Amino acid sequence: FKGGDTCEYLLSSGRFLGEKVWQPHSCMMHKYKNSEAKNCLIDKHVVFIGDSRIRQLFYSFIKLINPQVKEEGIKHGNIPFEDKSASIKVDFLWYPEVNGSMRQRIKSWTEGSVAKPHIIVVGAATWSIKIHNGSNEALAQYKINITSIAPLLEKLAISSDVYWVLQDPVYEDLLSESRKMITNEKIDAYNEAAVRILNSSSRNSKAKVKVFSVSKLIAQETIMKSADGLHLPESSRDMNAMILMNVYCNKIMKPIDGSCCQPQPPLTLIQKIAFCFFTLSIIGYLIISLIHRNNHRKNKSCTDLESGEEKKPAISIPNVSTLEMLLHCFCKLGLIMTYFYLCDRANLFMKENKFYTHSSFFIPIAYILVLGVFYTENTKETKVLNREQTDEWKGWMQLVILIYHISGASTFLPVYMHIRVLVAAYLFQTGYGHFSYFWIKGDFGVYRVCQVLFRLNFLVVVLCIVMDRPYQFYYFVPLVTVWFMIIYATLGVWPQIIQKRANGNCLWHFGLLLKLICLLICIYFLSYSQGAFEKIFSFWPLSKCFELNGNVYEWWFRWKLDRYVVFHGMLFAFIYLALQKRQMISEGKGDPLFSNRVSNVLLFISIVSFLTYSIWASSCKNKTECNELHPSVSVVQILAFILIRNIPGYVRSVYSSFFAWFGKISLELFICQYHIWLAADTKGILVLIPGYPMFNVLVSTFIFVCVAHEISQITNDLAQIMVPKDNSTLLKRLLCIAGFFSGLHFFSAMQDQSRH
Repeated sequence: FKGGDTCEYLLSSGRFLGEKVWQPHSCMMHKYKNSEAKNCLIDKHVVFIGDSRIRQLFYSFIKLINPQVKEEGIKHGNIPFEDKSASIKVDFLWYPEVNGSMRQRIKSWTEGSVAKPHIIVVGAATWSIKIHNGSNEALAQYKINITSIAPLLEKLAISSDVYWVLQDPVYEDLLSESRKMITNEKIDAYNEAAVRILNSSSRNSKAKVKVFSVSKLIAQETIMKSADGLHLPESSRDMNAMILMNVYCNKIMKPIDGSCCQPQPPLTLIQKIAFCFFTLSIIGYLIISLIHRNNHRKNKSCTDLESGEEKKPAISIPNVSTLEMLLHCFCKLGLIMTYFYLCDRANLFMKENKFYTHSSFFIPIAYILVLGVFYTENTKETKVLNREQTDEWKGWMQLVILIYHISGASTFLPVYMHIRVLVAAYLFQTGYGHFSYFWIKGDFGVYRVCQVLFRLNFLVVVLCIVMDRPYQFYYFVPLVTVWFMIIYATLGVWPQIIQKRANGNCLWHFGLLLKLICLLICIYFLSYSQGAFEKIFSFWPLSKCFELNGNVYEWWFRWKLDRYVVFHGMLFAFIYLALQKRQMISEGKGDPLFSNRVSNVLLFISIVSFLTYSIWASSCKNKTECNELHPSVSVVQILAFILIRNIPGYVRSVYSSFFAWFGKISLELFICQYHIWLAADTKGILVLIPGYPMFNVLVSTFIFVCVAHEISQITNDLAQIMVPKDNSTLLKRLLCIAGFFSGLHFFSAMQDQSRH
């Protein structure tokens, strides 16, 4: 890979994704809002010098600051613009030819104590071609004039950003008679002269005029839509203005989805400590492995030379020690985290913007559906939502969510609403699964809680350290963690009502329903009282976990979006287990869940409900309004799916092992996609193999799935070591973990202080 400065790529190369989306080579472009543009350009002076084409670029640029601006200025004169609220000045200076007048104006900024503009955008040639009828003498004079201006521009480039805009091609068929002499052949000659002369004398890399040649590429695709064959259509010049804004502002504003022109972020103190820890783990594991290998060789059975019989080793080969297993896990994890860092923090691999098309979403969906059906097997048990079935459910949902993310389908509202149901279904399973466990087993011990919390949070905590991201950034894990603790508190608080106790007295069922009603009231209150919710999660140390960009609003929004679905999962588990206990449902192999008549009626209602929800979601016009209704109605499609999947005996008795395999690593897949499948914290796509999009997706997906599977294995192995069953050992480990987080908080405070 070439590597190097992504600004160069942004200014010189790229391609169209669709009609109006420009994709620079190797990096991502941020779409600047007016407020962001103002913040970047505060107290700045920007100057555009040139002809009518540069005037077009000037207007597109100032519309990024103030969209209300109208193109009403003098056509062949200077046009000033000022935004007093942000102290921004942008001027257009009419110099249609590269001549002595332009040179004098540029020279005035290099002399004495005159305030220099922060950004200078220059370009002109078509007037010289037109006035001199495309003569060779005019081209020769252009070369002389640009040679005299080049040193001045290079001098200005030491302290200012100077851009020379190459001339765009024309659409000769549309040119008026007075412009027929402006041919693409002539334009190429003028551009060639400018590129050859500019920066030819500069040895200082900082004193370089940036050549804005990307406009040519954009014009080649869009100039045929021009009104007069000379001036670019509005969408094209808006792209050029946005590129200009990215070149200057990305290094100042540092937008997540604007990787072009952004330097690699420096390593934080915590990242350096993590790097040292993983390095020591790798070294430690290698040393222990070498020692064990040498011991193994010494203890290897050898032949007795006298008797010719084989001697057995005096000492048996020892089992793998806890320390070796721990170091082995951290060794693998260290190598994997290095890959994470290289993919999404170092400027080693390329990143591209997402671009949604219906085919990019629905074709992969159809493909995985065929694969899933192909790998159909019989289940070990035929209960409702048995283990194979829930793994299958998680698996196909996770694959659909992954395709949704990489295709950028969030811009298509019907798909967005259906994906919201899939996220809700995950939380429904959280409510169903944990309620069922506590209700049946009655195990409220510390070991169970620590096991669940460790498995949910281990990978995210490591990524927060290595990738320098807040815990709330990986929003789904905080969500399921908090809901697990709510379920635990609801069922674990006195009186603890479990199935064994409730079977002896039906009143206990009413007691449990009372607990669930209290939970529902609390959820309802918090969802409509943002202030109370924010007060709860603004207390230290909760604030350290749930704040994003200095407040907990994002956390409140995420929690509120699926606030009832976990309760629905708990209630469904309670009703189902009660019916199962009273033998009111039939779960035999091949048997319908209820009597034939009831099963048929419920199946019909479920199919109608499922389709009705899909029709409603597909007709959504406003995301905000649909999000308001979503928490109350998402359960309709979830319950409909469960009944369709479980009422017919045959359907309940089979599952897709393909989907179930992915379901077992669904949490790791969801988290890992942030950095090693997508890029720029999910805003873009990771490009390992540029120029071959399909091959790139295949390779990056293979690595991504392998890494997620490996992390799942590492998490399971470490859970056995870090969370032992023995209570006294567990208490010691918990004290160690508390010490670890205290140290992490201390270093985080030091880090924040140094940043400020």
